[in-house]
Amino acid sequence: MDSRIYDAAVIGAGVIGCAAARELKRYELDVVVLERESDVCEGTSKANSAIIHAGFDAVPGTMKARFNVEGNKMMDEVSKELDIPFKRNGAMVVCWQESEMPKLQTLFERGIANGVEGMKLLTSDQAHKLEPALSKDVYAALYAPTSGIVCPFEMTIAYAENACTNGAEFKFGAEVKAIEKRGELFAVRTSDGEFLAKTVINAAGVYSDDVHAMIDKPDFSVQARKGEYMLLDKSAGEMVKNTIFQVPTEMGKGVLVSPTVHGNLIVGPTAADIDDKEDISTTREGLDTVKTVSALSVSGVPYNKVITSFSGLRATGSTGDFIIRDCGGFIDAAGIESPGLSSAPAIAKYITHLVCMRLSPKENKSFEPTRRGIPKLSQLGFEERAKLIEQRPDYGQIVCRCEQISEGEIIDSIRRPLGAKTLDGVKRRVRAGMGRCQAGFCSPRVIELLSKELGIPLWEVKKNG
Repeated sequence: MDSRIYDAAVIGAGVIGCAAARELKRYELDVVVLERESDVCEGTSKANSAIIHAGFDAVPGTMKARFNVEGNKMMDEVSKELDIPFKRNGAMVVCWQESEMPKLQTLFERGIANGVEGMKLLTSDQAHKLEPALSKDVYAALYAPTSGIVCPFEMTIAYAENACTNGAEFKFGAEVKAIEKRGELFAVRTSDGEFLAKTVINAAGVYSDDVHAMIDKPDFSVQARKGEYMLLDKSAGEMVKNTIFQVPTEMGKGVLVSPTVHGNLIVGPTAADIDDKEDISTTREGLDTVKTVSALSVSGVPYNKVITSFSGLRATGSTGDFIIRDCGGFIDAAGIESPGLSSAPAIAKYITHLVCMRLSPKENKSFEPTRRGIPKLSQLGFEERAKLIEQRPDYGQIVCRCEQISEGEIIDSIRRPLGAKTLDGVKRRVRAGMGRCQAGFCSPRVIELLSKELGIPLWEVKKNG
């Protein structure tokens, strides 16, 4: 048992947990993050659409509406402070017939009520002028220029690194088994020992209802909703400039077609409620649905350029809204489905407000909000490359040919605060293995570097935790 008493124990090292840990460190608070996996970003946060939504979809007055719009407005500062890629590429929601216009009008009116700026309703001609690849059947579109795209891996990892360098502790392999209230404290029993804390933040994703049940019978449930995606090569990355949505259904925002911040094209997701909260398999039926449904909004998507397919799970709460509240020092951050990624900066700020209302901490005057990412060799000019390679010759050795990732970048990804310990950990930090060959060429060398840097035999290097 760790006899230390923490001010806050955060359960889950996804984007919400890591963002909350970083925000909490703006104050003189002892923070520990408890994560069952071996790395951050191993759950819901690792597989999603990577969209920073404008905020026109959520019903006005809900937490989803409030935190989506607030989070969207915070992203420029967040991306600058944490040195992560973010682009306001804009979004369109398309419909195919006049009878669907009321749906677009409803989204437009919701957006106005939520404070979304710059929206327009476009005719078919106007929409096709902006996006020539749209299906000829598109009748009209809602345009929202404040929508953006981000890398969910880099965003989550950056939050975690900055939280760590500001003093937050991260405990990996610490699956929460039980939570007991002991007077004014919570005793959180994990597979890596027991932790005492004055407050607990439940950011456990699809398991947040199970974690809540450890202290009290939950008045909500969380349904795992699986979405399957296809990722296309960068040669297809400029097919559309905006993120193209379809009029939403009860199951979500539908199949989208969008560029990514790294120049690829992403298409998906499907939406299927499942019982197994660990099932991230893809299916022939699901991927065929992605192809068929996406063709309604964008014509000629070159599916012969697919480099990988994957699926992710959304933590869909039974209330229809985010569940964020203080239950006597146990703070739920549950049911954080879309627009959870977009809302993360604002949710973290609100969680911190709840903790501060309870503990009244002093401001941390030594808090450092900035974090510098690993240099990206492929994005540097010739002179910058030459200077970097002169200082660090390992940056002149290309390991991942598809993404032009150097040995130096991989080594730095392992040596960073909370550095990579697995192949997937390296991949999420520097994209080695995310290109056209999907790690077919570079894996042996990455394994060698992990073995050397971690001081373990080659056969102990894992793909993931």
